[in-house]
Amino acid sequence: MTPEDNRYAKSHEYVHVEGGIATVGITDYAQKELGDVVFVELPQVGSQVEANEEFGNIESVKAASELFAPVTGEVVEVNEELASRPELVNSDPFGEGWMLRVRLADAAQLDALMDAAAYEQLTAEG
Repeated sequence: MTPEDNRYAKSHEYVHVEGGIATVGITDYAQKELGDVVFVELPQVGSQVEANEEFGNIESVKAASELFAPVTGEVVEVNEELASRPELVNSDPFGEGWMLRVRLADAAQLDALMDAAAYEQLTAEG
């Protein structure tokens, strides 16, 4: 399950861009590796995220991991639903389990990310 219209980071975050706004979350592969997600920590609306820098944390029953921004920009929305329903990351990572929306500072950064085929190859290699 790797949507073709997204771009992917080696750290297993995805970006879906519409009209200069990038929706960011973790991939289906990442949520399966984590197991049952119990907590997600996200930045505040209005804050800046930098490509390849930590923007939050995710905890599951078996691990805690940092979340890394695949692109640079201003956080314009966070998925408040994850505070009370973090399991959405597991059940619908590319839909209701999204994490934040960022106004892209530089769309050229998308070129540095993988397409679906390259990401699938990365995850197949383990």
